[in-house]
Amino acid sequence: MSVVKLLGFGTLACGCVVGRYRDMASLREVVYVEEKGPQCASAAHRQNHTISALRDGRTADGFQPALAAVRAS
Repeated sequence: MSVVKLLGFGTLACGCVVGRYRDMASLREVVYVEEKGPQCASAAHRQNHTISALRDGRTADGFQPALAAVRAS
């Protein structure tokens, strides 16, 4: 188990709500599906699971950290 810091939340185009976290041990960022959207057809979006992030800071589904609606302090 590792300690993580909440960086913010966002909503993907499919309606899934994701949270962005930083793993304090490795400084790696993780995008985690908090709630699956009602019309989401992606099998990769499972509640309580991570989705992979691309090098430019977006997830495979377009979530941008800068567009997070709420940021943790």
